[in-house]
Amino acid sequence: MKIRKQDLEPIAEGAAFLGTGGGGDPYIGRLVAEALFERYGEPEMIEASELDDDANVYISAMMGAPTVLVEKIIGGPELDLAISALEKYTGRQADAILPAEMGGCNSMLPLAVAAMRGLPVINADGMGRAFPELQMVSFNVHGVSASPMSMANEHGESIIINARDSHETENKARQLIIGMGGSAAISCYPMSGAKVKQTAIPGTLSLAKGIGESLSQGRKQNKPIDNLVDYLAGTKYYSQARRLFSGKIESISNRVEGGFTLGECHIRGIGEKSQQILTVEFQNENLIARLDGQLIAMVPDLICLVDTDTGTPITTEALKYGQRLCVIAANVPPIMRSEKALNIWGPRAFGYDFDFTPIEKL
Repeated sequence: MKIRKQDLEPIAEGAAFLGTGGGGDPYIGRLVAEALFERYGEPEMIEASELDDDANVYISAMMGAPTVLVEKIIGGPELDLAISALEKYTGRQADAILPAEMGGCNSMLPLAVAAMRGLPVINADGMGRAFPELQMVSFNVHGVSASPMSMANEHGESIIINARDSHETENKARQLIIGMGGSAAISCYPMSGAKVKQTAIPGTLSLAKGIGESLSQGRKQNKPIDNLVDYLAGTKYYSQARRLFSGKIESISNRVEGGFTLGECHIRGIGEKSQQILTVEFQNENLIARLDGQLIAMVPDLICLVDTDTGTPITTEALKYGQRLCVIAANVPPIMRSEKALNIWGPRAFGYDFDFTPIEKL
C-alpha cells in the first residue's frame, strides 16, 4: 500500500506515543516528510515478509539530543547523504528503507527518504518504541552489527564508522555527534532482506497509524485516552496498557549532556490525589516512573505522557510547567523482555541498581 500524505499525521502521533518521549518532535518530522512527498511522490509500504532475501536494506534516522533537533531543523540532503555514503562504502545500492525506531520524528524520516529515492519503506522497526542508544535494537540482540555506520550533516560532511561492535559504534558516534552540531543524519545496521525478516519487529508503522487514528476518533467522542487504551488492549504486543496517573507538572529539569537530553519531571495529582507526586526520569526517552518514591513502571515497558484533554503524546523536550498530563504504561513485544535484550536496554543498562519488573506485576 502507499503511504498517503494524509497518513503522516496519525503515523507521527502514534509513533510519538510509542516513542515514550523520545525520537524527536513529530511535527518537525511530519513537515519534512510532507514536503518531500509533495516533491517526489508517495512511497510504497511493504511488509518485511515481502522482501527478497538478498535485498539491501538501509536504515534512515537522526541521532542527537531531541532539544537540539527542535532548533536545528532537518533538511532532506543530509538524510540522503547518509544513505549515499553508506552505499558507497558497502558497494551496494539500497533496495528498501527501514525505520530504526518508532519515535515521533524518527518515524517520519524513513518515509521521507523512501519518497526521495523512490524506494519502498518496510512496515517494521528495531524496537517498537524509541531508545536513546544505537545498540538498543532487536537487530543487535540477534547479532547484526551497527557498523559500518554513516553520519552526515547539513554542511555536506559525512563520516563512516567501522567499530568492533554495536556498543562501540554508539560510543564513537556519540563523541562525533557533538562536533557535528549536536545532531546528524545516520544510517547503520545495513542488512539483507533475510536478516530483516529474522530480526525486525513487524507491523509497527501500521500500529503507529492505528494508535493515531484511535486518538483522532476518541477526540470526536470526547474520550481520546479511553479510546487509546482500548485500542492498545486489542493489539498483539501492547495489550497490558493502562493509566498510571493523572496530574499537572509541578517541576521539571533537563539538560543536554553527552548528546542526550537528561532530566526528570514531577507530576502532582489533582483533587483527592493532590498529595501524591509521580516522578518520571528520562534520557531522551522516559525510563522509570515512581509514585511517591515507589517504582510503578520501568524501561523497556512504555511510559508515555499524553495531554489529559486531547491524548496528544508529549515528547521530553516539549514538557512544561503546569501541563496537565495522563501517564500511560504498556508492555512491549516479548523479545524486548528476553534476558539477552534486558542486558542491552533493561534498567541496569541505564545505571539503575535493580532488575526489570513488568508493569503487570508492579
